[in-house]
Amino acid sequence: MTPKYAHLLDRTVRYHEAGAGRALILIHAFPLSADQWLPQLHRVPPGWRFIAPDVRGFRGIGQAYQDVGLDNARMASHAADVLSLMGHLDIDRAVVGGLSMGGYIALAVAMVAARRLDGLVLADTKATADNEAGRAAREAMIALVTAKGPEAVADMMLPKLLGETSHRDQPELADAVRTLVLRNTAEAIASAVRAMKLREDATAWISGLTCPTLVICGAEDALTPPADSTAMAAAIPGAELVILPGAGHLSNLEAPMAFTEALGRFLGRIS
Repeated sequence: MTPKYAHLLDRTVRYHEAGAGRALILIHAFPLSADQWLPQLHRVPPGWRFIAPDVRGFRGIGQAYQDVGLDNARMASHAADVLSLMGHLDIDRAVVGGLSMGGYIALAVAMVAARRLDGLVLADTKATADNEAGRAAREAMIALVTAKGPEAVADMMLPKLLGETSHRDQPELADAVRTLVLRNTAEAIASAVRAMKLREDATAWISGLTCPTLVICGAEDALTPPADSTAMAAAIPGAELVILPGAGHLSNLEAPMAFTEALGRFLGRIS
């Protein structure tokens, strides 16, 4: 799939697009890129237009430019980037979804622009902020990537990014994920870690969400376990919860057909 580029006021955004109709914005996990969503972009339901942008600083195949504003980027910055892209593409309303870090960004969009949401998809993510131990782990990762680069982050994260079933039955998937990680710069990775460390707790306000919401999680997710998704779905009025057997944290890659089918069913119910 050939990427597209949106030249915004302060930055250029690389994104994938497929289908036509109502919009679904898909935001990728840390520390990958929009290429994470290719399995879903190849199976867009009729009447839908899927758009998957790179988060600020991250990059996929063929992207060589350096991004701006990484030092001060926060979840609000990433949410503003999503809304800017929607404006550039003349999209007034959309379903917004994200996996892991992408879920944090989707929640940040919901916090500032709920009126523009036709729906929300929260995959392998959580509404709570980092606790003290989590913030310390973020600082350790910033130090690691600064000292040793993206390869060290890939070595540390890969055992937990995929579930046990995927490690056993899809050994090639680890290599594919590593490739996505290594395309990114240390600066982009450190920026995203800082934004995640400083993100706000969403548990206080998600009970006020009124748009249709899908919460989806791999049964073997070790980073944001199903208990986190179960609690988040229980807090959001009318939210649908789907747990995918045999999948870990990157559930859309580990169980692409099951993930895409659950997504399609959810979109089919949005009026």
